[in-house]
Amino acid sequence: MGRAIHHVDLWVADAGLAADEWGWLLGEAGWEIDVPGSSWVHPDGTYLFLERSADQVDEPYDRHRPGVNHLAVTVDTRVLLDRIRAESTAHGWHEMYADRYPHAGGDEHTALYLESSEGFEVEIVLDV
Repeated sequence: MGRAIHHVDLWVADAGLAADEWGWLLGEAGWEIDVPGSSWVHPDGTYLFLERSADQVDEPYDRHRPGVNHLAVTVDTRVLLDRIRAESTAHGWHEMYADRYPHAGGDEHTALYLESSEGFEVEIVLDV
């Protein structure tokens, strides 16, 4: 089976900061740099783009408003999930639901929930 999603395009307020944060996280999850600072590609061919639009309104991102609430990406091992958790703060990410790690999504769901400095939520799911 091919990929389910061709690409995701995120508009960010600070492209440089977002590239540092997202670049680290995506790299840890097995994504490769496609265009330095602006796009990454997963081994299945899915792309993620970061950009700042010239027409963008300077309002903070709010995942609680209509639109995309969060992205979920997968990792293959619990060791990797734990390492991402341990290193995420140093790369600009804030852990969500830390008191319920790794089962904040339920007893049968192993995941880490992070929030970027701009408020984007990413769920890193152990894919077993």
